[in-house]
Amino acid sequence: MKNLKLYGLRIALLVIIIGGWELASGRWVKEFFISKPSVIVYRLWGWVADGSLFFHAGITAMEAISGFLIGGLLGMTVGITLGRSQFLARLLDPFIMTFYSLPKVALAPLFILWIGIGMDMKIVLVASIVFFLVFLNTYTGVRNVSPELISILNLMGGREKHVLSKVVIPSAIHWVFAGLRLSVPYSLIGAIVGELIASNRGLGYLLSDSQGQFDTAGVFAALIAIMVLAILMNMAVKAAESLAMPWRSAEHGREVTI
Repeated sequence: MKNLKLYGLRIALLVIIIGGWELASGRWVKEFFISKPSVIVYRLWGWVADGSLFFHAGITAMEAISGFLIGGLLGMTVGITLGRSQFLARLLDPFIMTFYSLPKVALAPLFILWIGIGMDMKIVLVASIVFFLVFLNTYTGVRNVSPELISILNLMGGREKHVLSKVVIPSAIHWVFAGLRLSVPYSLIGAIVGELIASNRGLGYLLSDSQGQFDTAGVFAALIAIMVLAILMNMAVKAAESLAMPWRSAEHGREVTI
């Protein structure tokens, strides 16, 4: 009952915002600056009808998801490796923190020189952004694993592979998914920025092309498409988290029942 009331309030708030926007545009604020929701919906429908929205969204999704998977896997691997090796962590710490402190978007011009302006450049840019977010969370999670649990498994004759599979990974997986959830919007940022800098396809291109034509409705339509894609990617990560950590779903279910 409480959830229904909450959803109802959210819908009512959204209707009020959209209705106020529609009324304000052209009356109190020039339509050039904020367009109108009805015009934005019409522009989106036009892109859907001619297939351009799905084409460009597919390009951006491929770049973001590919970079997300590559950067996430590398981040988890390096995070677990350094988390289990104090020597390697101390050796590489200053180099990792130096690269982490660098705004990854600033690497885009260098990637263009090395790789070109194709899809590969956007994937590498996204992967470099996601890598550090996932790496730091994974490393922190591995370092916070209870030493007592590891000692007990070692006393039972467990090898390193058993320590990783039975203790380290299950204990750190919450940190890993926290990094993955945090990386979703940043993976889209990397893909969109790469498309804004140099591309003739993708949602970033739609955004840039609409801006170049002073088409405010097109800019808002592209932003909405980007938000929808971000929501879908977040839902996919949450679904993967539920599969990897079924006990958390059970805990939430008990909390709701109570």
